[in-house]
Amino acid sequence: MSECSMTNNSTNMRPSLPPVEDILGAPGKWVEPPNIRRGGESGVLRVELEGLTFYKKQQVGHVYRSLLHPLGYPTVAREAKALRAAASLGVSTPSLVYAHVRKQDGEWHAVMVTAALDGYLSLEDFYANQLDQSLGSRRHHEILEAYGRVLARLNVGRWQHGCLYLKHVFVDFSEPSIKVALLDLEKARQRLTAKRAARHDLRQVKRRSGWSGDEWDAFCRGYRYSFGHNVERLL
Repeated sequence: MSECSMTNNSTNMRPSLPPVEDILGAPGKWVEPPNIRRGGESGVLRVELEGLTFYKKQQVGHVYRSLLHPLGYPTVAREAKALRAAASLGVSTPSLVYAHVRKQDGEWHAVMVTAALDGYLSLEDFYANQLDQSLGSRRHHEILEAYGRVLARLNVGRWQHGCLYLKHVFVDFSEPSIKVALLDLEKARQRLTAKRAARHDLRQVKRRSGWSGDEWDAFCRGYRYSFGHNVERLL
């Protein structure tokens, strides 16, 4: 049996987390019921413990293949690596609490625990609740600029998110300084160049956002600030 464990050493983690063993053993509610894909099974539980919320991803036989792992390796390991890389680039994500992969009886088993993002709202819910209208265009554009700056920081590090839907972008606009966090880095990977990472993610954002011309321009202003290139030249 082969095993590999990863825990988070980030100083951004709250200091009073329950023991990992307690989180792993606590009951939870499915937010993503187990589904079959990539030749295996993957699901996500929400766990409430000591007044804190965690998300526990559980996988069996859920693997990706690459030149390094032609026979397959758990996607949890790739996602944990991406979360660490994002943190090193100054990109906010859910804090990685624990990740562990093991091979038993010829099949990969994996678990990953992340801490919930307190005070954040997905852009999907932001628009569903028509907050873009109630906040006004100026504040809305500031949020989009902040999103652009954060995504550009990820791409500058040659990391491609790879799955940019509005439900994967979370914002906290309760203070004058807007915070943006990126979720679901399961498909994230590092490209050979920053431009390749940028091109892939920017095309996804433009195709899936549904923004007006002014809203897209606001996002591009933020992106250009961090990346240093005109967005249209990267598409």
